[in-house]
Amino acid sequence: MEQNTSLQQQLLEAGVHFGHLRKKWNPKMLPYIFAEKKGIHIIDLNKTVDALQEASAALKQVAKSGKKIMFVATKKQAKEIVNECARRVNMPYATERWLGGMLTNFNTVRKSVKKMQSIDKMLNDGSAESLTKKERLTLSRDKEKMEKVLGGIAQLGRLPAALFIVDIGHEHIALAEAKRLGITTFGMVDTNSDPNKVDFPIPANDDATKSIAIITNYITSVIAEGLAERQAAKEEETSTEEADNEAEKRAARLQAEAESEGGRRRGEGGGENRSRGGGGATKRRVPSRRPAPGGGGGPR
Repeated sequence: MEQNTSLQQQLLEAGVHFGHLRKKWNPKMLPYIFAEKKGIHIIDLNKTVDALQEASAALKQVAKSGKKIMFVATKKQAKEIVNECARRVNMPYATERWLGGMLTNFNTVRKSVKKMQSIDKMLNDGSAESLTKKERLTLSRDKEKMEKVLGGIAQLGRLPAALFIVDIGHEHIALAEAKRLGITTFGMVDTNSDPNKVDFPIPANDDATKSIAIITNYITSVIAEGLAERQAAKEEETSTEEADNEAEKRAARLQAEAESEGGRRRGEGGGENRSRGGGGATKRRVPSRRPAPGGGGGPR
């Protein structure tokens, strides 16, 4: 309870509770609105804490399972925060521009990523030295443009399992693509948005830098916990396998020793029996036939 109170206090200080003007509100946000003050809706922070913890628990499980969570935030005030948080947990991100079809046309986007990586390799391993200065400059510019848009998904080999979005209204294309592909969505939802469009809505001010920072950092720390637990489980599994392998090797060694010892003893036993058998054959006596009493034969 104390943790909830302290978290609620932090959210309050960061201005997470400030919504939009009443005239801009979405009626579907009513369950998350606490009050109205000076024409501005105030978000119920109790609901924010509950939603944040529910979303965090789900994201932790995704991270623990080894799947990827993509961070999406192209708003000016959210770019740097989200970029830094995604890098911290080595997750893919889109903070410059959402490229249409980034998810629904993933294979084509992957081709562009591979092209960017091949240009990068050419420029670094010296194979571009044979090109003219103008051609090298063009390649560098192309790479920079692609890096800006695709850099965050360069290591993404397959579709992410979840999307964390700052401002679902602003990132409606990303949200639509995720929905179409059945990807789980998590999002910061302000009073002017429809919370039903996202699987895990987090009612919060999605315009203030401090508000974006506290929510994103909280989620990032939970993802980091999930990754740490996964690593610990992997190490434990490895050490158990090593112990099992060692035990198997030892058992096999002992069995081999026992078999060789048994064979040696059997060999010794066979030798003894053979020597005894040979002696017995020479000492065997055949009983002599004695003449009947009275000498020369039958009755006189």
